[in-house]
Amino acid sequence: MPPSKVVLRFPAAIADKPIIYRLVKDYDLMINILKANINPHKEGMMVLEVTGEKVEDGLDYLRRQGVAVQPLTEEIIRNEERCTHCGACTAICPTGALYFERPSMLVRFDGEACVVCQLCVRACPMKAMEVRF
Repeated sequence: MPPSKVVLRFPAAIADKPIIYRLVKDYDLMINILKANINPHKEGMMVLEVTGEKVEDGLDYLRRQGVAVQPLTEEIIRNEERCTHCGACTAICPTGALYFERPSMLVRFDGEACVVCQLCVRACPMKAMEVRF
């Protein structure tokens, strides 16, 4: 079963609770945290890959705890014709999904490693990176 990518948004009231631990312990899920952030108001956002037989049960548990659960349905698309291989996107990509291929020094994009943080969209001077829903 391929991993499910989901976006979790949780309120401040549960930011300090071990919700990911419960997914692993109670639902026997394998979790890969791709991105996580807690803002100054203690509201949180996480992007996860979730694998296991009880994925839906685990996601239902999160919803009962007050966590908003959404499938990661956005994706980043690279317009090859617009890209000049300047590398502005590679410096800010947190997962290494955008990287220089050596020795050619061409920018390459690994969509599977992308967490759709959209930093590359803002960084690209040629507007070669686009968000698709």
